[in-house]
Amino acid sequence: MTTINGEVADGFEPVGEAFAANFDQHGDVGAAVCVYRDGRPVVDLWGGIADPDTGRPWERDTLQLVYSATKGATATAAHLLAQRGVMDLDAPVAKYWPEFAANGKAEIPVRWLLSHQAGLVALDQPVPLAEALAWQPMAAALAAQRPVWTPGTAHGYHGRTFGWLVGEVIRRVSGRTPGRFFADEIAGPLGLDFFIGLPASERDRVSRMVYQQPDVDFTTVPPESIPEELRELVAAWRDPNSFSNRAFAVTDPAEIDFNSLEVQAAELPASNGIGTARGLARMYAALIGEVDGVRLLTPETLASATKEQASGADQVMVAPSRFSSGYMLPTETNPMTGPNAFGHTGRGGSLGFADPEHGIAFGYAMNHIIGGPDDVRATLLVAAVRRSLG
Repeated sequence: MTTINGEVADGFEPVGEAFAANFDQHGDVGAAVCVYRDGRPVVDLWGGIADPDTGRPWERDTLQLVYSATKGATATAAHLLAQRGVMDLDAPVAKYWPEFAANGKAEIPVRWLLSHQAGLVALDQPVPLAEALAWQPMAAALAAQRPVWTPGTAHGYHGRTFGWLVGEVIRRVSGRTPGRFFADEIAGPLGLDFFIGLPASERDRVSRMVYQQPDVDFTTVPPESIPEELRELVAAWRDPNSFSNRAFAVTDPAEIDFNSLEVQAAELPASNGIGTARGLARMYAALIGEVDGVRLLTPETLASATKEQASGADQVMVAPSRFSSGYMLPTETNPMTGPNAFGHTGRGGSLGFADPEHGIAFGYAMNHIIGGPDDVRATLLVAAVRRSLG
């Protein structure tokens, strides 16, 4: 039985029960969950093991890499600049980043970078990982790249490239790297434990990720044994030239060790945000209301930021998806807590979102990367939040 630490407000006991069950029944090793309602925390829980190699326990201030849940933080930085009038999301990217106009991209608006419509999911020539971590070589490669579909005619999840694309516009507009801008303008004012580019001083607080191999490797089993609903997706996985593969092979090597100090210290605004579940929830709470005197976006900016921009068949994920300008929107497989919610998931189940209708903001971070249809941990926690709302 895993010891659970923290606090749960009256009425939100189902979330605490679901969190404990995730350890006992669904594979959590170390994890934290936090829920804000109307600007105040009502659930703040953590437990388990931060580093299975040493037995280091998960503490209140343990930090966790949250993969693509980082995209919500990066999108928030972009919308803050738009709110200040220094970035027009409907202006061409090339207005701020002139080199980007190459190869037929002169008219692509900033909003299409945020909503995964730019057709820049892949590179003709992957960038060496060390150069990608240094930022500028990857930005230059994307500026030179021809879109792989006609921009604006389709959408597909820019799993890796989103961070450099949106991040470079943030850098050009603000004069600061996206991680620095986030630290100065969002994390600082709110007191968030969340970093895009981990300072060396915080390294000892980071949990170590544990990866679980799937019970069945669908890429090697006979096609006839694959469930019919998964066949199109598996066919994409098996095709090295599919967008599903190329979108995650923009570096050489394609695989990135997110436990490495070098990777965690770099700024990868699509995928290497490191923080607490509390930090995620607090940021989303400040998007929909005031948190200790700080509100990030006005209601008008928020409405623009969360308006649906793309939906339907996703060219990369080979499944229906919905995006606003940078945030994921609810779907049948990712319902959040209501139709007006918005946020972002991350590999393995990490999740941050806000639901303005219910005044809810949510953050979940964990170090056991399971993935696949059998990983129900975040789904069960969100369902428990819905039950708590009555």
